[in-house]
Amino acid sequence: MTPEDEIEALIARLPLGDRAAFGRLYDLTGAKLHGVCLRVLKDGTAAEDAVQETYVKVWNAAGRFAPGAGSAMGWLVTIARNTAIDRLRARRRGEVGTEAAEALPAPGATPEAVAEARSEAARIVLCLDELDPGHRAAVVGVYLDGLSYADLAERRGMPLNTVRTWLRRSLQRLKECMAR
Repeated sequence: MTPEDEIEALIARLPLGDRAAFGRLYDLTGAKLHGVCLRVLKDGTAAEDAVQETYVKVWNAAGRFAPGAGSAMGWLVTIARNTAIDRLRARRRGEVGTEAAEALPAPGATPEAVAEARSEAARIVLCLDELDPGHRAAVVGVYLDGLSYADLAERRGMPLNTVRTWLRRSLQRLKECMAR
């Protein structure tokens, strides 16, 4: 069973209230999701809070995960990224996070998980470097720095649909590069 298959199987067990599956899912994905949140928020404590909120959302939404619609890890990363961006925007508006979440076990990342996350990050950086500098900056701005498509279009003085097309094509190139 591949790691992606295992993650998918664990998500499928969450709607049944399987806490052991939830713990294992956290062990497998926590370091990566923390990295996603940290990249957006640039604050360790805020990233930890965002990861906790992410896992609460995953627990509550696991029944809506559609395995054939995309990768399980991609689904988790999207939830983490969106949660971090929501927190970043709230922080910029001066709001305080209002979502209360129950405490989750935090066993910490294993050395293997840390090494895997670093390896994956290095591959992503290499693939980003293959993009045109303008497209790379657009991807980083939206997917890592928390800009909305509209913010990016405004900053670049470009039509919103052009920015969307850039991002879609750039993500396709990244996906192809990561698959190599």
